Amino acid sequence: MNIHEYQAKALLRSYGAPVSDGRPVLRAEDAKTAAGELDGPLWVVKAQIHAGGRGKGHFKEADAGEKGGVRLTKSVEEAAQEAKKMLGRTLVTHQTGPAGKTVNRIYIEDGSGIETELYLAILVDRATSRIAFVCSTEGGMDIEEVAAHTPEKIITFSVDPATGYQAFHGRRIAFALGLTGNQVKQCVALMATLYRLFTDKDMEMLEINPLIVTDKGDLKCLDAKMGFDGNAIYRHADIAALRDETEEDPKELAASKFDLNYIALDGEIGCMVNGAGLAMATMDIIKLYGAEPANFLDVGGGATREKVTEAFKIITSDPNVKGILVNIFGGIMRCDVIAEGVIAAVTEVGLKVPLVVRLEGTNVELGKDIIRNSGLNVIAADNLSDAAQKIVKAVKG
Repeated sequence: MNIHEYQAKALLRSYGAPVSDGRPVLRAEDAKTAAGELDGPLWVVKAQIHAGGRGKGHFKEADAGEKGGVRLTKSVEEAAQEAKKMLGRTLVTHQTGPAGKTVNRIYIEDGSGIETELYLAILVDRATSRIAFVCSTEGGMDIEEVAAHTPEKIITFSVDPATGYQAFHGRRIAFALGLTGNQVKQCVALMATLYRLFTDKDMEMLEINPLIVTDKGDLKCLDAKMGFDGNAIYRHADIAALRDETEEDPKELAASKFDLNYIALDGEIGCMVNGAGLAMATMDIIKLYGAEPANFLDVGGGATREKVTEAFKIITSDPNVKGILVNIFGGIMRCDVIAEGVIAAVTEVGLKVPLVVRLEGTNVELGKDIIRNSGLNVIAADNLSDAAQKIVKAVKG
């Protein structure tokens, strides 16, 4: 689960990390009041979406030459005006894709004098099963670009869970970032704070880009991005309350309410599969035969008829879907349950695109009989290769 910058900064502030004073704005008419509560003389107006690259982005509805999603203003009135311009419009960045995201929230904060921009992140390192620090002197840039062109400028190390964070970790980061004097002490203390916040809240990612040295020589978190472990959200009601469902794909949101593992993709063939590995194999073989999957969808090993029905509804709600492939291996899952769910879903929502069903495993013959006797226009397949070829042929003609 991701949250907005202003929410992340509120968390940082509550733990004592240095951040600028700011105010979130959800309605255009509140922008001037929010800006007036800040001291200035500079006000930074930031579009709040769950994507990076806002400053370099552009609005779909923008006039030629208009600035991106982060704007520096010099008066309360100008800040309010820029906030109103951004609210309700669609911001496109390299992370949103061409569709962009609608800006429903604005964050107005005090400007900062910047001497140096640095990069810092804390992540879960899957390779070592440990929490890792990532830092670089190339702050304010896309870290992917730094990794691609100057990887030597990125320092990464993990923290032994037996000891947890220690002062020498902070000093290592400080020296890697070229900090001196009192900045080293600030860095040691700040890293301790960030590590504690990361572990307390079961985060997956905490990115500060940029972490700045101000013109007064102090460290400050100028931007913040946070992601949380969805499997641990039940332990953190305060974090769950920060969820902004308008930032999520409606199909993925609907799937989560039925414990379905769904990720929307850009292809034309919808997939309903049980098991993540089989789902990946199904997507691969669709690509092998010349088409693209429209989604990843794992209904799980113990899916009910109702869950299968909802899964089918979610697939058919995608206007890009030109055909559907149901690929089920019945181990824990029974093929007759899948068949009943497919029949129920087709009966309820209708079938406007080709449907190929491949069943194998527990109660497979019963499942095939249910499909065969349904009277529906369903294409049966004997194996995965046969199923993939049939659905690609049906879609491509």
